[in-house]
This record gives sequence, C-alpha cells and structure tokens, in this order.
Amino acid sequence: MTDPFEDLLAANRRFAETFALSGFDGVAHRGVAVVTCMDSRIDPLGMLGLQPGDAKIFRNPGGRVTQAALEALVLGVHLLNVKRILVVPHTRCAMASSSLEELRERVSRSAGQDASWQTFGVVEDQEAALEDDVRTVRAHPLIPESVEVGGFLYDVDSGLLDRRV
Repeated sequence: MTDPFEDLLAANRRFAETFALSGFDGVAHRGVAVVTCMDSRIDPLGMLGLQPGDAKIFRNPGGRVTQAALEALVLGVHLLNVKRILVVPHTRCAMASSSLEELRERVSRSAGQDASWQTFGVVEDQEAALEDDVRTVRAHPLIPESVEVGGFLYDVDSGLLDRRV
C-alpha cells in the first residue's frame, strides 16, 4: 500500500536540504500579524512582501476574527513582537457567497450524512463583518491602542489589497 503522503514527505526532504531557519527565535521580525482565510489562492507572506519569520499568520474559513484568532493575536502582541495587525478577507470567498443552508447541503451531499447541525462562519455582509472584526480587535482589553489594526480586502484575481478599515 502506497503512503498517501509520500509525495509531500519527499517534497519535505528536498525542502529540508536547504532549510535555513534552524534556531529561529519564532517572533514576528517585521512585527506583523495577519488574520486571513484558509483559501489556497492567498499567499499571506507573498502578498505583503514578507518572508518566513516576518509575521504571524492565522487562517480560518472567511478570515474572521474568532475567539481563537483573538487568542493568537493577544499572544502575538505580548510575546511575539506583533505591532501591526491586518484582517484580510478576500473576494469570491465561499463563506461570503454561500448561505448557511447551501453550505450545509453541499457538505451533507459530500459527506453522505446530515450536516444540518454543523455551524459554518457564513458572512452575509463582508464589509460589515470586516468592520466588526477590526472593531473587535481594537476593543480587546489585552491589545493595546499602540498596536495598529487595519481591515483589508484581498482581490484573488489581481493580487491587490484594498484598505477598507
């Protein structure tokens, strides 16, 4: 039986041959944290001209500021040199273009079982959600006012960021 991960493990061995981050301290050297979507069209470091070690990246469906994202941001600010936070949803996002019912139906069909109980972070109004997420980060008692927080929309077709908040 072939290992379904062998191609990735082989790629990892090639990667490790020139691995240059050994001993890295793990802080965000450019002081940046990004909350963005898990969408594979997004290269969080590349879109900002950053390199590994420059930023902390938190990804989830829709790029929303969830409780887990807030926890990561607080740790980033106080322990990992984060001074600037970007909240970055994107165009043509499934979470912003599908209803909860549609997603549940699609997952139910794919899974072959009922998924009507599953919650998904559907975004009905992407602009309002982005404003709310930025406001949530700014209002967090453990994120000081000295930390810059911005809301941006990433265009998956052009690669450009547009500051919205």
